[in-house]
Amino acid sequence: MRFKFPKIGAVDTARRRLLSAALAGGGLAALGGSRKTRAEEGLDELRFPGDPADHKLLYQLNKADADYHRHILFSAGAMLRKYGDNVDLVVVCFAEGIHVLAEHPERPVADDVKERISSLHQYGVEFHACGNTLKSLGWSAIDIVPFAKIVEVGAADIMELQEQGYAYLAW
Repeated sequence: MRFKFPKIGAVDTARRRLLSAALAGGGLAALGGSRKTRAEEGLDELRFPGDPADHKLLYQLNKADADYHRHILFSAGAMLRKYGDNVDLVVVCFAEGIHVLAEHPERPVADDVKERISSLHQYGVEFHACGNTLKSLGWSAIDIVPFAKIVEVGAADIMELQEQGYAYLAW
């Protein structure tokens, strides 16, 4: 004689799901004890698009050295990884550093630096180009990447960003 399983109806299925969920929840509570909050885990509170960032940082980029460029861009990327959308980042480029934003730089700019700048821009990092430096090179807006914001004076931009609460990082 073979044993036959009883047919399970919709009510029995709902009960079974409820019981499974209750057991799973109890098992998790028994395994984990109390659950930490996001703040206790070091995570930021829930943010919505358009909320102002709690952190603001600006970088000065004014040299023509590829390793220098990589260090600054790596640091900006690290800040994005740590703070996500809760940090506003600006890279102010002037003097020899302006070439990283050039469509056709007159100084060497490594391909990986160009790619990283484009990638960081996609993640919301702003790149500011000093208008005085552009004038001294005889360049205009068409000579730099389209996403760069031209500011009248790079040094004044740094000062004004600091007045808006941006921390200033240069090396």
